[in-house]
Amino acid sequence: MASPYLSIEFFPPKTPEGVDKLRTARARLAEIGATYYSVTLGAGGSARYGNNDTVAEIQREGREAAPHLLCIGSLCEQVRTRLLEYQAQGIRHLVALRGDLPEGERTQGEFQYANELVEFIRKETGDWFQIDVAAYPEMHPQAPSQQVDFQNFVRKVQAGADRAITQYFYNADAYFRFVDEVRKAGVTIPIVPGIMPITNYAQLARFSDMCGAEIPRWIRLRLQEYGDDLDSIRAFGLDVVTALCERLIAGGAPGFHFYTLNRAGPTVAIWQRLIGKN
Repeated sequence: MASPYLSIEFFPPKTPEGVDKLRTARARLAEIGATYYSVTLGAGGSARYGNNDTVAEIQREGREAAPHLLCIGSLCEQVRTRLLEYQAQGIRHLVALRGDLPEGERTQGEFQYANELVEFIRKETGDWFQIDVAAYPEMHPQAPSQQVDFQNFVRKVQAGADRAITQYFYNADAYFRFVDEVRKAGVTIPIVPGIMPITNYAQLARFSDMCGAEIPRWIRLRLQEYGDDLDSIRAFGLDVVTALCERLIAGGAPGFHFYTLNRAGPTVAIWQRLIGKN
């Protein structure tokens, strides 16, 4: 069996120490052969310069970088300028997202939804960029209903998206149900599962509450039982996420997008287990 598709997500480091740690993590992750490395932006485009530096460094290393581009809080001319900069750098891959306004800001800019951003990118640059968009098998936390969220996703695809990356989840059935629904609607692009390794329960619970990703009750209870026993949490998390990935691949998922939090170890461990069994 061929190795599944693999992409990696980083956030821009804010300190010189963080830059060094990310370089070390990137070097280790390069050994498992990721297809590309996406680089996030903060809310409304904060950490923009760190994003630019990280993207440029990945490109210089001879790897494919896919910067995130957010529409909320952005003006058309700002996005146009950014697209020209990316083209000049030889970047051919973007992750186009709605994003959120930074706290305290009220101006939403000239884009409201991600499909508008995708449409603008296509109008300005044609097929220069491969465009990834977000998908939410368990529904976007701000969506009024699953049907509205589903329609929003379809609009992004119709606007010109090439691939979708899901929010992380631990319920494989939610992913399979979502894929079945979009296929019935005529959506044919790859839907790549987003994977979050489990290494810290408090951090995971905080992230999940913010983004609407469900942690199944049996997983929550087990993690709570471990308390501050990080070794047990990591061993349990490795088993749980590896089993999730195995089920996804068996069910036809094209590969994985790992949310690494700039750490290599958990992703490498999961990947080595997966590849060792295939």
